[in-house]
Amino acid sequence: MSRSAVSRGVVLVTGADLAPQAVLLLRGYELIYAGKTPGEDDLVRLCEEHQPVAIIVRYGRITKRIMDASRSLRVISKHGTGIDTIDVAAARDRGIAVKAAAGANAPAVAEHTWALIFACAKDVVRLDQRMRQGHWDKATHKSLELKDRTLGLVGLGAIGTRVAETALALGMQVMAYDPYASRVPSGIGMVDLDTLMAQSDVLSLHCPLTDENRHMINAQALARMKDGAILINTARGGLIDEEALAAALTSGKLRAAGLDCFEKEPLTAPHRFQDIGNVILSPHIGGVTSNAYVAMGTGAASNVLAVLETESTAG
Repeated sequence: MSRSAVSRGVVLVTGADLAPQAVLLLRGYELIYAGKTPGEDDLVRLCEEHQPVAIIVRYGRITKRIMDASRSLRVISKHGTGIDTIDVAAARDRGIAVKAAAGANAPAVAEHTWALIFACAKDVVRLDQRMRQGHWDKATHKSLELKDRTLGLVGLGAIGTRVAETALALGMQVMAYDPYASRVPSGIGMVDLDTLMAQSDVLSLHCPLTDENRHMINAQALARMKDGAILINTARGGLIDEEALAAALTSGKLRAAGLDCFEKEPLTAPHRFQDIGNVILSPHIGGVTSNAYVAMGTGAASNVLAVLETESTAG
């Protein structure tokens, strides 16, 4: 589509692609793709050159410097649910709307959460490695049975609720901590954070990262957890003090951990976690499925249109 044929403006996508369904929603806008790993300088240059009215955020951080590079910018729309990569305060100061595709990847992330829980409880990865080395550990190995165990959830939004539903179906006890929960499904007990830490056999994180909860899982929190508990994080890496977690895993305080997100991404090698046998790692792909890709793309595009078309109508 040529610039001359466009009357509504440019939408900058901080990635290399967007689902065809999302592209269709944005027909009439010119889409500019920043590539797979755009840095701040790349995004500033593209904003200065194209003056986008909207940014759809797939990768990279959106800083005040990037916002200031486009005088036309009206909305920043996350291709997903977590907006911690966007300077929300700076956007608010500039009158730029910030939107997230809430719930778009909830099924995918909830399923990946359970993949990590099962892998930790049943020692799937280590047993696979042992089998490939010629071992047969049937006489010595005991997995963790989840029935009647307690699942603790930090966050009871769309993802946490789906995780809870599966736990209840497995016969687990479910408790949650979420001071902002709009609804509490039947079968879930709401408790304070200290109680959740102390009573959970499996603790799973499903909350956004904020300045207030950064490193909420630190040495003191880990000390309050049950011996032999499992920790799962498919939310944001900054929720966990990684050095403290490494110590809890190597000491045997925790049975295992399953991590899909990290303080610095991509995970820099060498990293302590790579040498710890009872931590299972995945490269922040919990929400990466074909269905979620479409849902996040169309959700992000719809949020862009909701802001721009409302402004256009008001004008």
